[in-house]
Amino acid sequence: MASLAQASAALSTSFKPALAPGSRSSGLKSVSFSVTGKHFPSLSSRPGRLQISCAAKPDTITKVCSIVKKQLALAEDVDVSAGSKFSELGADSLDTVEIVMGLEEAFGITVEEENAQTIATVQDAADLIEDLVAKSA
Repeated sequence: MASLAQASAALSTSFKPALAPGSRSSGLKSVSFSVTGKHFPSLSSRPGRLQISCAAKPDTITKVCSIVKKQLALAEDVDVSAGSKFSELGADSLDTVEIVMGLEEAFGITVEEENAQTIATVQDAADLIEDLVAKSA
């Protein structure tokens, strides 16, 4: 915990976001940090709400993106990223169930129904997968 606090202190003193002239920091939507393979919590901002979440490993996110594209039969040129919402990609509730089943098979995990209902984005799925994999190890 001390190393995280030290890293946070070092990041907060050295990190100064560059803003375009005339821009306002209120447009900032999310911030995340990664230092030599160590992932730190990311911060997301929505009107009237601040959300803190742990970022999944990039390879987990890439694998989840690939599974989502395959399950939804998306064209190669469709961009799927950590922030992609399943609903915005055209997924209905049945598609989401199929995505979760594909993720369970690919990662060798079991997702409980109440956890599956909280998954709305690729990032949500990747974070849940890493949590379940860590618990099973």
